[in-house]
Amino acid sequence: MKRHRFFRSRSIHTNIAISFSLLILCTTIVLSYTSYRLSSAAVMGNSVAYTSQLIEQVKLNIENYISNMESIAALVLTSSDLEKYVKGSSSGQEREAKDKQLASQYLRSVVQSRTDISSIVYASSEGITVSDRLDAVLKPLPELVSQEWYQQAMNQTGVAVSSSHVQHLFQDEYRWVVSISRKLLDTFSEMEAERQGVLLVDLNYSVINNLCKQIELGKRGYVFIVDPAGSLVYHPQQQLIYSQLKFEQLETVLGIKSGSVTVNTGDEQKLYTVDTTSFGWKIVGVTYPDDLVANKQRMQGTAALWGAVSLIFAMATSVFLSYALTKPLKKLEMNMKKAERGEFDIRVEIESTNEIGKLARTFNLMIMKIKELMSQIVMEQEMKRVSELKALQAQIKPHFLYNTLDSIIWMAETGKMEEVVEMTSSLSKLLRSTIGEGEELIPIARELEHIRHYLTIQNMRYRHKFTYSIEVHEDILECSILKLVLQPLVENAIYHGIKHNPEQGHILIRGKREQSDIIIQIIDNGVGMDTEQIGKLLLQKADYKSGSGVGVANVNHRIQLYFGDHYGLSFASEMEEGTTVTLSIPALYEEES
Repeated sequence: MKRHRFFRSRSIHTNIAISFSLLILCTTIVLSYTSYRLSSAAVMGNSVAYTSQLIEQVKLNIENYISNMESIAALVLTSSDLEKYVKGSSSGQEREAKDKQLASQYLRSVVQSRTDISSIVYASSEGITVSDRLDAVLKPLPELVSQEWYQQAMNQTGVAVSSSHVQHLFQDEYRWVVSISRKLLDTFSEMEAERQGVLLVDLNYSVINNLCKQIELGKRGYVFIVDPAGSLVYHPQQQLIYSQLKFEQLETVLGIKSGSVTVNTGDEQKLYTVDTTSFGWKIVGVTYPDDLVANKQRMQGTAALWGAVSLIFAMATSVFLSYALTKPLKKLEMNMKKAERGEFDIRVEIESTNEIGKLARTFNLMIMKIKELMSQIVMEQEMKRVSELKALQAQIKPHFLYNTLDSIIWMAETGKMEEVVEMTSSLSKLLRSTIGEGEELIPIARELEHIRHYLTIQNMRYRHKFTYSIEVHEDILECSILKLVLQPLVENAIYHGIKHNPEQGHILIRGKREQSDIIIQIIDNGVGMDTEQIGKLLLQKADYKSGSGVGVANVNHRIQLYFGDHYGLSFASEMEEGTTVTLSIPALYEEES
C-alpha cells in the first residue's frame, strides 16, 4: 500500500508525533463527547426523577388534605345539632330558630378550629340553609342550589371536589376557594328523599397555593393543578392564563395519567411531569430543559478543559516518545552517512535488544563485512598488479630474447638468410604483440597469432625438434582471453615435454566452446610428468611474489583473479605419453568483457 504523500515527505519522528497526536485527539474528542452526553443524560434523568418525586409528594399531600376535609365533612354530618335542625324535629319557629343557631354554632366551632376552612354551609332544596355564620346573609336558595358544587354533589355518589373558583355563598363576599360538597343522603339514610341536602366545606385557596408554591423546580420551574375537565385548580400565574398571556398544553396534560413529556412552546421546551390524584386532579410539574443548560455548560466547559489538558499532556508525551523511539535511528543514520564517506571504523552502540537494536547489530556486521571485503579487494588488486608485472616481465624475458638473437646471428653466419628473415619477422611481430595497447583482454585470434610467432621462433631455435598445429573453432576466435596466457603453457610443453624427448614432438593447440565456457588445450606428446611434477607446477603459485619465476602457476592465478575460482588450469599427463593442459575461461565477447 502506498504511503500518503503527506507522510512520505516527513521524517519518522514527525510522522510518529503526528500519528500519535491525531490518534489522541480523536480519542479525546470521542471520550469527551461521550462523557458529556452520558453526564447530560444522567443529569436529565436525575432531574426528571427528582421532579417526579416532588410531584408525587405534592399529590400525596393534596390527597391527604382532601381526605382530611372529607373526614371533617363526615364528622360534621354526624352532628346531632345539624341532624336535628335538618330533620326539623322541633316544632315552632322559635324552636327551629334555636336548632338552627345550635347547628350554626357547631359549624362555626369546626371552622374556628381550622384556619384552612373558609366556610361550611348546608343547603337543601326545601329551603333549609345553615352556615357557620349567623350574621352573614346567604344568597337566595335558588341561586345556591344552582351552583356547581351543589349540582356535582347531587349528581354523584360520595364527595365532589370542585376546581378553584370564586365562591358566591354570602352577599358581598367573593373568596377564592376549593369546594368539597357531599350529599346528605349517604349519612341521613332514614331521611326522606325530598328533604335531602348538600353539605359544603369551602377550603381557603391559599392552602393549595401554599402547598404548591413551596415546591422549587429549578430557576423557572413551577407546579400547577388542573381538574379532569381541564380547568385550572392552581397555577402560579393563573391571571396570565385567564388573560391568555400565557398558555399551557392542557390537552397534552389531560392525556397523561403519570409520567413525563417534553412539549414545545414557541422557542423553548417544557418538560411536563404529571401525576393524577384519586379524585382526578392532575398535578403537573413544569421544568425547563434549558434550566439545566447551566449545568450542561459547566459540564461542557469541564469536559473541554480536561480534554484540552489531557490533549496537551498526551501530545507532549507523543513528541517525547517519538523522539525517544527515533533517536537510535538518527544515530544509525549518522553512522550510515559516515559509511557513505568511506569511514568503516565506526560502530553503532547497541542500547537495546528490540528491532532497532537488531538493526544496529546488523549494521555493525555489515560494516565489518564491507571492511573485510574492501581489504580483500585491495589485496586482490595488489596481487593482480604484481601478477601483471610478472606477466610483463615474462613478455620480455631476456634469455628468450638473447637466445633468439643468437639463433638469428648463427643462421646469418651460416647463410640461412630465408630463415633469418622468417625468425626476425616472427620476433618482430611477437614483440609488437606483447607491447600492444595496454589492454588486458584481447581476442583469442590475436592470442593465437602471438603464439604462432612464438612457436615459429622456438621451432627454428630447436631446429624443428617439434611440429605444431592449431585447431580452434572459428566461433570462439572473437571471444576474449587474458593476454599472453598461452605462451607460458606452450613454453612449459617445449621445455618439460618436447625438449627431453629423443624423437620429434608435436604440440597441438585445440579450442572449442562448451556451453558458456571456452576450453583451450595445449597437448604435447613429450616425456610427460608425474603427479609430483604437476603438483610443483601448481605450488609455484606460492612463490610468485618472490620473483622466482613466472609460468604456469602465474597463468592459473591470473585467470582465477580475473574470472573467479571456477576457472583456471587443469593437467593430465602420463609418463612417456605426453601432457595435456586444459585452460577454461568464460565465453565473453569484447562488448561483454
